[in-house]
Amino acid sequence: MANRVRKAIFPVGGMGTRFLPATKAMPKEMLPVVDRPLIQYAVDEAHAAGIEQFIFVTGRGKSAIEDHFDHSVELEGLLKARSKSEALADLHETLMLPGNIAYVRQQEPLGLGHAVWCARHLVGDEPFAVLLADDLIQADTPCLKQMADVFAETEGNVIAAMEVPDVHTSRYGIIDAGGASGAVRPVHGLVEKPEAGTAPSNLAVIGRYILMPEVFAELEKQETGAGGEIQLTDAMARLIDRQPFHGLAFEGQRFDCGDKLGFLEANIAFALAREDLGPGTREMIRRLGETSA
Repeated sequence: MANRVRKAIFPVGGMGTRFLPATKAMPKEMLPVVDRPLIQYAVDEAHAAGIEQFIFVTGRGKSAIEDHFDHSVELEGLLKARSKSEALADLHETLMLPGNIAYVRQQEPLGLGHAVWCARHLVGDEPFAVLLADDLIQADTPCLKQMADVFAETEGNVIAAMEVPDVHTSRYGIIDAGGASGAVRPVHGLVEKPEAGTAPSNLAVIGRYILMPEVFAELEKQETGAGGEIQLTDAMARLIDRQPFHGLAFEGQRFDCGDKLGFLEANIAFALAREDLGPGTREMIRRLGETSA
């Protein structure tokens, strides 16, 4: 078995209804955090982890994502003519090498597990990553790179995890780590959105996964779970006793950009972290605080 992960799936078929009307004609994955769309952050994170092939599982109205990672001949020509070299360099960073990017359509919104299953023929029989652009992670070492390092040692499934308040466990897939502590914890069980008071821990799965290809056979059964959807968590849970399975309490800050407040927080945090925008952002926050006081 390969001890590195070369392929990544990006499920981008969701409708983004929580951000209407902004997402009426624009994919939610193209919403900008400062000056880069969410999907670009996810792709950059995958690049940093050594991913070579990028598979997007799309739906209707997602052509803007394809255009974003393609050449824009007119815009590139304009920037070159106006000697906008810095902007042109930023634009070139969004390009993929020929053959390194693929798109497959999820024709029905049947859940995350179904979206991942739609990419099965493009992944083949090798380990792969899954990245959800809604989960934006700010970290010195990119989250997927941290996970890839764990995978190289364990050669099994690795999922990103973080501790959440007990009252929020019903919003997530929750890990049963058997009471273990530390950054890398064995996964003994997974429960998708447990009812209040029934969660085995407060260690929640967030949108980064490195999975073995055997998960496709479980997804092939098309069994529905929470919300009447085909849940990736349920398929992963059936692999636990058959393969190495670990949760990584990653180093970094996760922002839920599928939530309006989380999205606003991400914009502020990423602006504060930039040398060109940090000072102005701090001054803006100070002014707004005085105005609202």
